[in-house]
Amino acid sequence: MSQVVRTPQRFEIALDGGEVAFADYRVEGDSIVFPHTVTPRAFEGQGLASQLARAALAYAREQGLKVRPHCAFFRAYIGKHPEHQDLVHRDERASQSR
Repeated sequence: MSQVVRTPQRFEIALDGGEVAFADYRVEGDSIVFPHTVTPRAFEGQGLASQLARAALAYAREQGLKVRPHCAFFRAYIGKHPEHQDLVHRDERASQSR
């Protein structure tokens, strides 16, 4: 399994050939916003985005941050993994249920 590294603006996994899979984030008050996740096409289907999501959500939990999953992948990942549902900011849960 590749190592996820947190930088000030994203979670990253370094890949062969200098490529990088990443999940952008920004902290806004007591929330962490995930607007974008990218896995290079040659590396799709290897679970890298899920690995990024697990690390990012673990970080949010450790820091006591509520998650705003603006990225479609993060919304889908949390939908498939209800153990993370408690992290989602209440405003996001309300907008997802409409």
